Amino acid sequence: MPKPVWRPCEGDFECATLRVPLDQARPEVGTVDLALTRLRTAQKARRIGSLIVNPGGPGSSAVEYLQAAWTLIPEPVRNRFDLVAFDPRGVGRTSPVRCATTPELDEYFAVDPSPDDAAELRELERSNAELAAGCQRRSGKVLPHVSTAEAAKDLDRVREAVGDARLTYLGYSYGTSLGAAYLDAYPTRARAMVLDGGIDPRLTWETLLEGQSKGFDRALEAFMADCQRTGCPYRDEVEGDLLAAYDRLALQVDRTPLPTGEARDLGPGEFALGVLSGLYSKANGWPAIADALVAAERGDGAPMLALSDSYLERDGSGYRNVTEALSSVVCLDRQWPRDIGPYLALADRVRKDAPRFGPIIALSGSICADWPVSPVGGPRTVTAPGSPPILVIGTTGDPATPYSWSVALADQLSKGVLLTYRGDGHTVYRSGSSGCVREVADRYLITAQAPAPTTC
Repeated sequence: MPKPVWRPCEGDFECATLRVPLDQARPEVGTVDLALTRLRTAQKARRIGSLIVNPGGPGSSAVEYLQAAWTLIPEPVRNRFDLVAFDPRGVGRTSPVRCATTPELDEYFAVDPSPDDAAELRELERSNAELAAGCQRRSGKVLPHVSTAEAAKDLDRVREAVGDARLTYLGYSYGTSLGAAYLDAYPTRARAMVLDGGIDPRLTWETLLEGQSKGFDRALEAFMADCQRTGCPYRDEVEGDLLAAYDRLALQVDRTPLPTGEARDLGPGEFALGVLSGLYSKANGWPAIADALVAAERGDGAPMLALSDSYLERDGSGYRNVTEALSSVVCLDRQWPRDIGPYLALADRVRKDAPRFGPIIALSGSICADWPVSPVGGPRTVTAPGSPPILVIGTTGDPATPYSWSVALADQLSKGVLLTYRGDGHTVYRSGSSGCVREVADRYLITAQAPAPTTC
């Protein structure tokens, strides 16, 4: 395999590409050039190797993430490792999946994600079918080859390309799925892996969507309870129970979208995504939700639309491909029903425990009913015999990757070790909100020695 040729790029970073087969079983299909970036450690004499980082998604550019957020990796780790990231196939700068234009995606996200009647349901089905067809039309060559299993093979090629005999890896959220897939395929090639915000590989499509439904509803309840207890702008804006006020506002937006000062209004889809995006971070997201809810109560949808746009990675130039890549990977990695009925049944079932986000999240999976490529993955138990100790970090109040998923991942790995963080928000190591978590994870990455199961 040819070595990547590194060239200066952003700041002190170097960039390169690594050419790999699009389909390992059929070389005639062609190749794909993986986009790589690297930040060399300043302390070369103490260098252990490379730390390969994946921020999650699926669909988030690991290259852009590392170049923007490298300081979130603690200095003791940066002093011992080169920091490396690559965009998985279909993502960011690596043959990105494209499905629609910016106006078409604006229209897609403006569709009511939780239909109230037959007409709205038909509109949801139509928009899903059009987006899926657009993915096939625009990105049909790469679409069958963006599974997590394929990305795990690429991760091993990147490990080899940077000269490491064994892999040192840091994965957040979906990055834990990539890490688990790597362990499933190459358990003895790992040196140390931190999997923060674990995803249980045994999840079915139903348990995946059900877990997130309950997780986000619980997170919204926690946010409202914290707002009521400590005081936040939304408590001062409305009277009575905060969740009841939220429900009234959501119903109002569903009936009459709010102006935003631009061509797009704030409808129910953007409203839900805006709130959901803020629930990822207690430190930054919760205050942003409070301010956006106050503005919405006053008839201004702009702040909530800005939160939704940030979540979808939309700016003045349009959308990055995070949403298109997410659907492409998710629909390949599990077996999904091919008609709307099971998704509607799940929406009804989760409504009791997750009345606000449950139906929306349950029906979000229905894009896979129209997906033009057949799934290649499914639930599986990953034991990784022969692997080194693997550190799994779970946050008790994580909305996107519920704590029970991290527990399950650590339990099924033959050498899984669970580090529990009692707190709120999605993932913790990069947030800096727990010195305890950082100390344990830093020491593990540097020494590759198993810590004791710990609660922080």
